[in-house]
Amino acid sequence: MKIGFCGTISVGKTTLVNALKELPEFSGYEFRTERSKYLRDLGIPLNTDSTLKGQFVFLAERSSELYLENVITDRTVIDVMAFTISSHSIPYFICDTLNEAASYLLREYDYIFYVSPEGVEIEDNGVRETDANYRIKIDDEIQKLLIKYNSKIPNLIKISGTTEERMQKIKQTLFS
Repeated sequence: MKIGFCGTISVGKTTLVNALKELPEFSGYEFRTERSKYLRDLGIPLNTDSTLKGQFVFLAERSSELYLENVITDRTVIDVMAFTISSHSIPYFICDTLNEAASYLLREYDYIFYVSPEGVEIEDNGVRETDANYRIKIDDEIQKLLIKYNSKIPNLIKISGTTEERMQKIKQTLFS
């Protein structure tokens, strides 16, 4: 199965992937987590400074994950699309073109879990944006995209609560 987590910055996507990695139910899976620090160190602008070239790099990463047979990833194509829309340097018509093309990859996921920011404080990991308004903007864009492209996503599940509550919902969804 191809399982992706989408959501705005600092909502616990990576924490969930790392927690699932420890469970025997997921022993046959590849796990992909955030590489923002690595990419930033390569000189690729992130967050509000992201460029079209940078977004193509991020989209290529998400696309490459979809070649794996069993994968759990803390980012999805939806995340790339939302950050593309929110970039200051990418004109809207280009965002729209990139996102429309990227939307065809959404069918590849077996499950996308939208991770709600409700009740989760922003953590500063030294790489991600910590502006609360930017976090809300990304979340708004993700939610709009999930509505717009809902018909292309085989299984979209919203999760919230503590890490343990989220993991319970994930296991219930996948194994019931």
